[in-house]
Amino acid sequence: MKAVDRDIQTTAQAVAGLKVAYLVNQYPKVSHTFIRREILALERQGVTVLRYSIRGWDAEVVDPLDHAEQARTRYVLKDGLLPLAAAVVRNVAQRPKAAWTALKAALAMSRRSVRPWPYHLIWFAHACRLRLWLEGEGVSHLHAHFGTNSADVAHLLRLLGGPSYSFTVHGADESDNARILSFPRKTAAAKFVVTVSSYTRAQLMRVLPAVDWPKLKVVHCGLDEAFFADKPPELPEAPVLLCIGRLCAEKGHVTLLEAFARLERPDVRLVLAGDGELRGLIEGRIRDLGLEGRVRITGWIGSDEVRRLIGEATLIVQPSLMEGLPVVLMEAMAQGRAVISTFVAGIPELVEAGRTGWLVPAGDVDSLTRTLGQALDTPHARLDEMGRAAIARARARHHIDTEAARLAALFGGEAGA
Repeated sequence: MKAVDRDIQTTAQAVAGLKVAYLVNQYPKVSHTFIRREILALERQGVTVLRYSIRGWDAEVVDPLDHAEQARTRYVLKDGLLPLAAAVVRNVAQRPKAAWTALKAALAMSRRSVRPWPYHLIWFAHACRLRLWLEGEGVSHLHAHFGTNSADVAHLLRLLGGPSYSFTVHGADESDNARILSFPRKTAAAKFVVTVSSYTRAQLMRVLPAVDWPKLKVVHCGLDEAFFADKPPELPEAPVLLCIGRLCAEKGHVTLLEAFARLERPDVRLVLAGDGELRGLIEGRIRDLGLEGRVRITGWIGSDEVRRLIGEATLIVQPSLMEGLPVVLMEAMAQGRAVISTFVAGIPELVEAGRTGWLVPAGDVDSLTRTLGQALDTPHARLDEMGRAAIARARARHHIDTEAARLAALFGGEAGA
């Protein structure tokens, strides 16, 4: 922890008095716990963080910390369309040239976009309202999470005369659509752009001019100190496989169920922690494969329940078909559990095959079946050894205070960050 403490002390001196706004399309959200951790870590290091979101004031959240964040967040759409229209009028009256520049940019970004032009006009209105809010708060920098509409708003807000901005790019759905999401335009005007893995950074390098590559900074998602175990928890007597994540196509649950059914190991149970749009399909597949008594779906759960389930599992399995870098793998490794995942995106940057877990080709049922069997046959002493290595690996790469210190230094314009 000494290196972490040094990073925090250095950053605290560099960013004293820094006031930053965070913008997320929906916040808080069950799948956005990593954003909450980042914000709270920045605040511990002396950065004042103001929360803004497009929507989410009426969202149902489970975690008490999310309830607290909901109360601290200001929502652009909460009061309806009339305040947005009034904000547009005020911006046009106060800064007509800047408003015209931003409006032209909004329309330009709507060409060959994932969304038609009316959406971009609405985002222009969002930027108008946010500029008035940020100006009143004396915000020095705006950071948006995800390179989609929140980054569009940040860019338009800058053109309106707002503060400098940056944004974090998380996954393949963003990097794959980088051109139609106007990443070259948004990156050129940004102070910097964060990617959560080297893989994601490389994908953006493919579509951005080389002159903007130095703006791409890798800052990992992080975990609080309390999430790191001193040693792996005792392994359960009866084998339990745990998969954590939204029930959606890219997480690979169907592949996992097919591999699990082929194991022919009636002593092993599988827990699917999460919920989502494919729950009905997954429940149907469980019935078709005759796994009703051996597979359990928990529904949405909070961070404390996630930690408890990791401690009760033998192995964590994340058979992702598409990812950026799954936070659940960091969480599992920080708790001292070996993991099984896929050769996808940033996952191999974290999971060391043979040392902290196993990696298989994405979507390959045969390979996953063989690897599940091999992992379940691994002696407990070896799993404990892998668990200890996993704790060290996760701490070195994903401690939230270390990563927040890097981000705060970027906000403050520190060289070499």
